[in-house]
Amino acid sequence: MKRSLFLSVVGGAVAGMFLFGQVMAADLKIGIMVPTTGSEATAGKDMENAIKLAAMEINDAGGVLGMKIVTMTGDDACDPQQGTAAANKLVSADIAALVGGYCSGATLPTLKIYGDANIPFVIAAANSTKLIDANMGNAFQINSTGFDQVNTAVELFKNKNINKIAVIHQGDGYSEDLAKLTRDKWTEMGKEVVAYEVVNKGEQDQSALVTRIKSKAPDAVFWTAYYADGALVIKQLRQAGYLGMIAVGDGSNSPKLLEIAGKASEGVYCFSNPTVDYLPEAKTFHENYKKTYNQEPDAYGALSYDGMMLMADAIKRAGSTEKDAIIKALAATKSFTGIAGPVSFTDKNTLAHSNFVVLVAKDGKWTLSK
Repeated sequence: MKRSLFLSVVGGAVAGMFLFGQVMAADLKIGIMVPTTGSEATAGKDMENAIKLAAMEINDAGGVLGMKIVTMTGDDACDPQQGTAAANKLVSADIAALVGGYCSGATLPTLKIYGDANIPFVIAAANSTKLIDANMGNAFQINSTGFDQVNTAVELFKNKNINKIAVIHQGDGYSEDLAKLTRDKWTEMGKEVVAYEVVNKGEQDQSALVTRIKSKAPDAVFWTAYYADGALVIKQLRQAGYLGMIAVGDGSNSPKLLEIAGKASEGVYCFSNPTVDYLPEAKTFHENYKKTYNQEPDAYGALSYDGMMLMADAIKRAGSTEKDAIIKALAATKSFTGIAGPVSFTDKNTLAHSNFVVLVAKDGKWTLSK
């Protein structure tokens, strides 16, 4: 009697463990790599929120191939060394796929790690052209590259009759790449780059930089780095009496730049990916994001949301969680309908058509430039 009871209990425990194992096996683990600490944490948390919102909606609709998406976040802090540590952590956790990538400089050294592990990676924001050569075939960029941004920038400068520009970067993978591309394109057009400056991240006093810039009398100043420091440069340029055009790259398209720079941001131009404010298709996402997180989505919310939705779509099309199958499905993507616009890829896994728009700061808000 006791033996039968013992066998019954043991058998039940084994069966319970088997069932528990089945439930756990039904989880689809997808990594998120973004900066959740450091100077770009606002943008990173926005991306993480949008990716998790997409995962929740997918799970509510039945999941992916009968599996529930479970996310795991790696904080790259917009730093190459911490990005490497975050990538190794995510790979060790045996993720099936990855969505994220904000700072190109932090994303760049992770590409070999994810490539060696053959992990499908949808890069939602990072867009340095350096990512193209470092890609091992498993990563797909859904934000337009620096080549597209430079074309957008020089077209604006040309239309505004700008002849002399000053370019400022911070030496990281994103801002230096964009600065060099702009300098080369502008000089090829027979125009003049009167100043080409690099400044340290986090430096508060830019008076020496401002003095050098003013002495060169550029028609326009192009800040190619991120919003936190860019806002301070803009403020100090205007306080010193610089009256020419100021433009910033997509790393500065956050509303936070306008908050920090205040009135000095009025009239500043920005080359940006499409954001929820100008996307009719993003209305429901905007409402759900605000309801879920009690705040407005930031500049890369829409692309990050699309990144998770695209990954789920690719896994469904692959009919498998086998990594090669997912990568093949991603590469075969044709006009995936995202809220930030259609997604198709070139043979280099970059977005097939430019998604850049020109914004201008007006009354403390980014508005579409006419």
